[in-house]
This record gives sequence, C-alpha cells and structure tokens, in this order.
Amino acid sequence: MLTAMLLENFKSWQSTEPVRLAPLTGLFGTNSSGKTSLLQFLLLLKQTAESTDRNLVLDLGDARSRVELGTFREILHRHDLGRTLGWMLAWDSASPLAVTDPTRKVAELQSGTRLGLSSDIRWVKNGGSGSGRAAVPRMSYHFEGSAFGMRELEEHPGYYELTAEETKLKFKRAKGRPWNLPPPVKCYGFPDQVRAYFRNAGFLSDFELAFESLMSRVYYLGPLREYPKREYPWGGAQPSDMGQRGERVVEALLASLDQDVRYSYGKGQKRRTLVEVVATWLKDLGLIDSFEVRPVAPGSKLFQVWVRRQPGAEEVLLTDVGFGVSQILPVITLCYYAPEGSVLLLEQPEIHLHPKVQAGLADVFIDAIRRRGVQIILESHSEHLLRRLQRNIAEEKYVAQDAALYFCEIESGVSRLLELNVDLYGNIQNWPEGFFGDEMAEIAAMQKAILRRRGVKV
Repeated sequence: MLTAMLLENFKSWQSTEPVRLAPLTGLFGTNSSGKTSLLQFLLLLKQTAESTDRNLVLDLGDARSRVELGTFREILHRHDLGRTLGWMLAWDSASPLAVTDPTRKVAELQSGTRLGLSSDIRWVKNGGSGSGRAAVPRMSYHFEGSAFGMRELEEHPGYYELTAEETKLKFKRAKGRPWNLPPPVKCYGFPDQVRAYFRNAGFLSDFELAFESLMSRVYYLGPLREYPKREYPWGGAQPSDMGQRGERVVEALLASLDQDVRYSYGKGQKRRTLVEVVATWLKDLGLIDSFEVRPVAPGSKLFQVWVRRQPGAEEVLLTDVGFGVSQILPVITLCYYAPEGSVLLLEQPEIHLHPKVQAGLADVFIDAIRRRGVQIILESHSEHLLRRLQRNIAEEKYVAQDAALYFCEIESGVSRLLELNVDLYGNIQNWPEGFFGDEMAEIAAMQKAILRRRGVKV
C-alpha cells in the first residue's frame, strides 16, 4: 500500500509537501486545481516502469498510453526548464526485503517492509544546439531508516557513484579497474554495471523489483466511460483491468465466471461469483433488481447484459436502462476484480450518478477495502460520497485514520493541498470556505427573492 508521496515542480504543483496516503484517499476541490495531476503522476510512473525503453527517464506517453503529458517542458512547473522535477513515493512492501552483504560473516544487515523511492529529474542541454534530454542527478531508495542510491559526480558529469546512508553497509568494489558508473536506468533503476563492479550490491535489484511490482498493481479508471452495447464479443481472454473507459468490464465479468472465482461473505454464507457481487451492489444501490450476463445463443462468442429494473418487470438489455448503470458497472467491478492489495485510481467515479447512488459508492469502497485489502485513491466532486464516508466513520463502520481527505485549490497558478481533519465522529474540523459551494448563501438569496416578489422590502 502507498503510504506517502511528494511532488515538486510537476505541472501546477510547486510542492505538495509530504502527502499522507491511506487505504481510502480522497481528493476534492475546484476544477483545474491540480487534483488530476496527482493521479497522472502515478500513472506516469506506472507506464515508465512498464516501458521497454530502459534509456527513457520518463515515458510521457502518446495517444495509446494511459496518460499523455506532452514534453518534459510541459510537465514542469511554469514550463521552466531550469527547474528540477522531484518526487518521492513511500509504501509498504507485500513481502519483507533484506539488505545483505555476502562479504560479511553475518550476511543480513537489516530487513523490513517499509520502502520509499525518491528521484530528481532535470533538463540537460546538448552542447550549444539548444536541444537536450531529461537526466537523473540523484536517485535513492529508502529502506527501514537507511538510504541506498546513486548521485552524479560533480567532477565527472554523466558519471555516477553509489551511495549508502545510515547503514552499516559499505559497498565493496570487485577486483579490476574502478570504472565510473553510468546513469540510472529510467528514473528508478540501477544499471547492470552496479552488480558487476561491486561485490555486495546484489540486494539493490530487490528494491527495483519491489517498485515495479508496486506499479504493476496500480489500476486506473477514467471519468469518461464507454456507452453500453447491445452485444459484447468475448473469446476467452482475461483482461488485466477494466480499460481506462471501462470498455473491458464485460470481458472481466466473463473471465471471472470462466475461472469460477468466488468471494467469501462470512462463515455459513454462500460464496459469490463476481457477477453476483456486482448484482448485489447494483440492487442495494437501488439501480436495478437483477443483473445477468449470458450468451446470445448456446456456444456463441457474443454476450448480452440483461437487467430487470424492478421485481416482476420484464428483462431488458443494459442499453435500455438508465445511463448510470453502465457508468457505475466498471467502478464496482474493478473494486473486486483487481488482485488483492491493488492500488485503484478512480477519477470522478460518481459521474452521471444520482446523489443517492453517489453516497452508496462510499459503502462499496469501504467494503472492497475491508474484504480485498485494496487501496483506493479517488478524485471527486461529490458531496454525497463524502457525507456518506463521514457517516460511516460516525457509525464506527470505518476508522477515521484509515481515510486521508484533501481539498485542492489553486492561486496564481500554484496548487495547494489542505488535509481535512476528520475526528472520530466523522466531523471535518477545518472545513474550507466554499468547499462545495455556499449553501446558506443560496438559501438566503432565495428567501430574499421570495420576499421581494411578495412586495416586502429587504
């Protein structure tokens, strides 16, 4: 699970300062205040980790990517190439790691699960041509109070040295000429020469793998979702996620049925399929009475989604019910389809939904976090979702410290982040002015208008 992040000089963020991340992290605020940029950076790291180009410091993407951010200049704060993009992520590893030194009698020096990674990225000009490239002057993994990384040599630009801080380990050179190290791989990896030049640097590969494993467990669902279809083709593939627009949600449901994946709902209760889990939530949220995915004909590779609006009503296709069902379907499905321990990035999950259903989303998220250990980081404009979360905390169905809620605002082109202080009873102690508009001002203005129309002087 991600536990903290920090961004410097990324888009509208001059600095986020350290941001605490919880099992449920909510980003609220005005339009264009920088909320989406925080999710975009996590997606940027994910697609960089998955890129096959080891020389690409950051994979800024193209039209086919999860996120397309243009050029390095465009992602820098105020588009200033003189600035350094700095970032930090901290997380708890799914399995313990260890710092080992095979040159010592006791090889294991320290172990644990707390990991962090920080990196600086700057623009370096290519001579006097005016062109340039992104480079990493410093990169470091933080592990249980120690730090292991690389930094550029001031006396030999373009060459690097290994660093080890707050640890008993000292990197020991292998026999042979003491060659200088090349730059880091991408913005987080150690070059192969590290393992060749040093006798006790093998454990550094474990840190890289832990970061790449973390990024492989990040899933994203965007705010613009596919329209429902009358038929869905499926040839037996198992999608890794819903797709950015939820376009693979029916494939995911069918793949789960094909593999007979079932979810426990307590001792003595029948284990449910993913379709049954989704159908139960759709019914609990008041959207439909029943939900089923079935082939057009026996043996067909074309499938249809049939729903029943109310008990006793005729079944109809998903295309023939309210638009909200197709919009919430990928959200619920992803919460239970993604592997346990995944990090889910949800952008405006409440879009096109009735206020009552928006509120019910908080119940879905809390259930998925508890049952499946997923972490949910969402960007939202929904007051109803937030109010239901506060209610869950007040009713002791969710713990306040397991929620990290933030209000984003922007002033003079600089984004700022305010963490909302939520007490044990769900109250927000530092509610920002105009958080969801000014309800009292609207009511007062309405009453004044009524009085004026009745001839009362106000």
